[in-house]
Amino acid sequence: MSTALIILAAGQGTRMMSDLPKVLHQIAGAPLFAHAMASGAALLPEKTILIAGHGADEVRQAALDIDEDVEVILQEEQLGTGHAVAQARAALAGFEGNAFVLYGDTPFIQPETLERMAEARQHHDVVVLGFEAADPGRYGRLVMQGDVLERIVEFKDASDQERAITLCNSGVICADASVLFDLVSQVGNDNAAGEFYLTDIVAIASQAGLSATAVSCDEAETLGINSRAELARGEAAFQARARAEALDTGVTLIAADTVYFSHDTLIGRDAIIEPNVVFGPGVTVETGARIRAFSHLEGCHVSTGAIVGPYARLRPGAELANNARVGNFVEIKNAQIGEGAKVGHLSYIGDATLGDACNIGAGTITCNYDGVFKHHTEIGESAFIGSNTMLVAPVSVGDHALTASGAVITSDVPAEALAISRAKQVNKPGLGRRLMDKLKAAKAAQKKV
Repeated sequence: MSTALIILAAGQGTRMMSDLPKVLHQIAGAPLFAHAMASGAALLPEKTILIAGHGADEVRQAALDIDEDVEVILQEEQLGTGHAVAQARAALAGFEGNAFVLYGDTPFIQPETLERMAEARQHHDVVVLGFEAADPGRYGRLVMQGDVLERIVEFKDASDQERAITLCNSGVICADASVLFDLVSQVGNDNAAGEFYLTDIVAIASQAGLSATAVSCDEAETLGINSRAELARGEAAFQARARAEALDTGVTLIAADTVYFSHDTLIGRDAIIEPNVVFGPGVTVETGARIRAFSHLEGCHVSTGAIVGPYARLRPGAELANNARVGNFVEIKNAQIGEGAKVGHLSYIGDATLGDACNIGAGTITCNYDGVFKHHTEIGESAFIGSNTMLVAPVSVGDHALTASGAVITSDVPAEALAISRAKQVNKPGLGRRLMDKLKAAKAAQKKV
């Protein structure tokens, strides 16, 4: 059956104490709403609709950056969840299939849970996602009769018997799209807040002779993010799950609690991740690679057997081939590092291609930026770049070529050549001592003033 996603992301999030729309705050390097989109993507939706309100332009751009096919609809007035869902009616006109209502500030609903809801929809008109709450508090309660959901009762309206129910409402709903919009159109706003509540559709469906049920999930999936404290708890929950999944799939985490993953980090089995490593978005680490302590990686690819760090930074576009080595205090950006190549320490390699088995000495810099444009550096196979070499791009160094330590390379170096480019050393006898004595005397005079 076809599927559409309606993701509610219009709230301001005043408890976040932020100028940023709530759903643009991030967990694991992705906006909150992106996690809901990713879970829903497992259902292969034909349409994804995001209902935006506060900061709609920012939310729209962020959504389109993730999925150019998402449709963002503005909810000009925030009049409740039922009103928000109604904004998607025109966009889903003529759509035949299930519509899932998800929340942009509830990032942990799992794809498997949504799939179970889709299965339940084969036997019921409306499916609500519930959870067994350790502390039900003021959550709405799901009143069940067997597998039939009779109604959702808000805490303030519940009897003592109903308040004893621990099966609570998450707000996530699945129904046939046409049925959903028909039910939503009947929701009123005769309540203290004057809002249209999506949860009212269950009672309306029951009165219309339609069948509703509830599917239950782990409470952790339903964590909503409404404050900075909840954002921090959400981040901690994501990291705990990501670490556990990495360990379960054969990745060694020497100090698991100190490693931080992004929402899309991919690590192969038998890779070793040392303490205090941070993965930004877009990182793939292949089987058998080792990421040493205190390294930061984003937008990069590390191949089998490669070693990174300690204290290394791989920026977007860094590509390390098999058995490449990137050592301490090295930064790589938009550069391809060949198989077995070594960039040992204290170097910056940006906008470059390094051939197989080349060796980059300490303090090497590819001078890639002229203040306006970025330029490329090409270093051949088995080339040796002496320590403290400045490679002023665009420039190339041929296969098996060498550069002398301290060289400033401004012209191409042919294969197998040795490039020497530095000023002639001149020694001035006694001048060093005399200059130092003069400087010390000047400093002493300053102290007397």
